[in-house]
Amino acid sequence: MSKMTRYTPLITAALGLLLLPPLMLSIGLTMTSAAEVVIFAIACLALNVLTGHTGLVSFGHGAWFGMAAYAAGIAQRELFPEGFFGPVLIGLGITALAATVFGFLILRRRGVYFSLLTLALSAMLYVIAFRWTGVTGGENGLGGITRPAFAGASFEDPEAYYYLVGGIGFAVVFLLWRLHGSPLGSVLVAIRENEQRARFLGYRTDRYKLAAFVISATLTGLAGVLLLYKNRMTSAEPISVIFSGELLAMVVIGGMRSFIGPMIGALFYVLFREFLSIYTPNWLFWFGLLFVGFIVFSPDGLAGIGRRLLRLVRPDPVEDAAMSGRRVAERPFPAHLRPGSGLEGPALEAENVAKSFGALKAVDGVSLQVADRSLHALIGPNGAGKTTAFNLMSGMFAPDRGTVKVAGRRLPGGSPEAAAEAGIGRSFQITNLFPELSVEENIRLAAQAQDPARFDPWRSTRSLATTRAETREMLDWLGLAGMERAPAGSLSYGGQRLLDLGLALAARPRILLLDEPLAGLAAAERARVGDLIKTISQEIPVLLVEHDIDRVFQLADHVTVMNEGVKLLDGDAETVRGSAVVQEVYIGAGNAAIAARPRASAATSELLLRVSGLNTHYGKSHILADLGFELRQNEIMALLGRNGAGKSTLLKSLIGIAPVSSGSIELGGVDIARWSSAEMARAGIGYAPQGRGLFAGMTVRQNLELGRLRRRTGQGAHWDEERIFTFFPRIRERLETPADMLSGGEQQMVAVARALSGDTRLLLLDEPFEGLAPTVVEQLFESFDRLRQEVSIIIVDHNLDLALALSDRTVALERGRVIHEGASAALRDDLDLRRQVLWL
Repeated sequence: MSKMTRYTPLITAALGLLLLPPLMLSIGLTMTSAAEVVIFAIACLALNVLTGHTGLVSFGHGAWFGMAAYAAGIAQRELFPEGFFGPVLIGLGITALAATVFGFLILRRRGVYFSLLTLALSAMLYVIAFRWTGVTGGENGLGGITRPAFAGASFEDPEAYYYLVGGIGFAVVFLLWRLHGSPLGSVLVAIRENEQRARFLGYRTDRYKLAAFVISATLTGLAGVLLLYKNRMTSAEPISVIFSGELLAMVVIGGMRSFIGPMIGALFYVLFREFLSIYTPNWLFWFGLLFVGFIVFSPDGLAGIGRRLLRLVRPDPVEDAAMSGRRVAERPFPAHLRPGSGLEGPALEAENVAKSFGALKAVDGVSLQVADRSLHALIGPNGAGKTTAFNLMSGMFAPDRGTVKVAGRRLPGGSPEAAAEAGIGRSFQITNLFPELSVEENIRLAAQAQDPARFDPWRSTRSLATTRAETREMLDWLGLAGMERAPAGSLSYGGQRLLDLGLALAARPRILLLDEPLAGLAAAERARVGDLIKTISQEIPVLLVEHDIDRVFQLADHVTVMNEGVKLLDGDAETVRGSAVVQEVYIGAGNAAIAARPRASAATSELLLRVSGLNTHYGKSHILADLGFELRQNEIMALLGRNGAGKSTLLKSLIGIAPVSSGSIELGGVDIARWSSAEMARAGIGYAPQGRGLFAGMTVRQNLELGRLRRRTGQGAHWDEERIFTFFPRIRERLETPADMLSGGEQQMVAVARALSGDTRLLLLDEPFEGLAPTVVEQLFESFDRLRQEVSIIIVDHNLDLALALSDRTVALERGRVIHEGASAALRDDLDLRRQVLWL
């Protein structure tokens, strides 16, 4: 970002304040209206600290507006006749104190509960102000306020008062500009994007949210005091829920995610009110309709419309956010990540830890020790309790009994921030990033978590030289250089996995906990990331949960095996590999043995699906380009290619999630390319997405019922519960269990069963084997093999051996185009051809 671009908000605000008076006078309004625009702009900017930047929606911010006005008005009448600074300071002081107390209480609640508590505060204070006539004046309001006179000037004149308000308004803009560019401001945005990950980086988010709440309330109170002096009185009206709603509407209409947007919204509100009220007393009704319209059609408000128009003239630079084809130079391990000295004892020690969820004993008396500068693997079948043990050791949960120590220091459970401060860094099984922030901002937030100035509300983040240098070094070492400005959510899956690892590492941990870091990666990327993890473990101890058993035995120095919540075996990699017990409960027959079994095709000559000239775009990115293929009845097709090739996008296009730009998708001879995803599902297409996408909190039965809802079309075979149980008998026992309480393997079975529920004839599977124990993979593989007798299947999976062994035919993609189509047996048996086609 250029220096001029950084100062754009200040330049725009200054020009706006200078041009506002002639604008208002030219359209028949007064300086009083101009002052009101600035006052509302201050209140909207203050509210946006919460709503736009921190993600906390307040429905009762008018309470602070009115509270400060009443406090300042009473102070002038009783203590400072004709005073200004004294009443202002008293009004703001009382507001800040009340906001601190109230914020401490209500910020314990999130989402709609927080919003409703702010609404309740506003309603309660409105009743008090309206009925406490002896102090507030009741329905007549609090009058007798005089405008200030100081420095030899009187501000009774509307023009003079405007310039006083304008000067204060510009000071507020400057203060908030510094706040949003500060370390504290950057963490507020991180909380909006992903509060859980911010906590695991070590940010005590409750403190940051309280700071934002108090700053927002106090500056809103400042606007209330300025309106008090403008009107020379105040009443209960600004405290009302209606006025709080108007403030929120101004912010939304102007643009919540924009710094300038709330100011534009305030100007729009005053102009809309002044001109429409000439024609109808119900102008607020039309303003409400307009508010709804912006939420539906332009959530980023007027500022967003302006940005879209600007892009027509000056398009945003297109940056390559794909990981495929990148070549990373070998670089030494970043020196700033190396711990100062080695440890005599274990880096991490869990002793007799246990955790139950209701009647389910997820972990029951597990003990393990992770030595310094080693790679310790924690493995076991799905449902063994690995992830729960991992969460206990990373501070997410407090154990019911037992202790966890980091470098000999006891870890307080249930506090991710305390775990991060103790030296624990962790990645997540499902990538856990700040998706709307850039790659560089993600890494910088992690590095900044260790900076002494991380709570500074004034200093620019750009001035943190150490953080900036560490961010640059991490980007180079991870191979993410060149895509710094790309949004983290736009990276390919492999890129997101690498960035997730980088977030955990950039916070300078004493021990690194990695949860399924290789899940869903192609073979080449698994090798690359695996080597990276091994390199890290030579400097920082690593506790690894991973289902790629071959890679685990290749990399690990020590292995702990869990089963049904208890420790089954603990030893070096060779000891565990040779254990018959481990082989039986976890490894099973092995992928090679499964793939080698002979399988008969059930494909018929009847055509089910024909895709022709398919093009799909994400914004300006052309993902699928003139793609075409055919699928027959009862045929299994493997859709292969490197990360970023377009495989998942093709599945989403076939189910209507990714809208098709052009081309046709014929299912049973009917072109469904322009149908909605709901219509495609009712036509008989079932989709099991990567990550499973189950309805958390709902039982297995409820998930299956929702899958079956309105999918009785008479086309394709009908799948009721009993028929599904013949393929997935294990979920019969889990029908009344909440879906989020299942093991990973059980969740995958439910995801496929839900996709089948109803009248399904085409099943789309996106990474069905990802993150599963070998024995569960074997069970799913056999179920899919039996399903070929009932439905046609398109499968995307990075386990090439299994995908090629299961499928009849393979379509390989590269950059959204078909580069190979043929029998899967050819790629399965000819490794040279596989390398040529898939570049692996």
